[in-house]
Amino acid sequence: MIYPAVSTLIKEQGQCRYSLVIAVAKEARTIAERANNNKERLPEKAIKIAVNAFADGKASYTEPDESNADA
Repeated sequence: MIYPAVSTLIKEQGQCRYSLVIAVAKEARTIAERANNNKERLPEKAIKIAVNAFADGKASYTEPDESNADA
């Protein structure tokens, strides 16, 4: 299990855990691609680095605007 817990990563009222999961996955993909392009070896798994970035406030996400959602 990766720490910190999802409940501690959701900072604002109304944020959805599914949006957090997608944001963390996108961040992890970016980290992995950047390391691959620079031919670097990551000290930890990309997903753990991404989770820690959100926990430390280095990365953030916003909820999609529901008024623009297609019905």
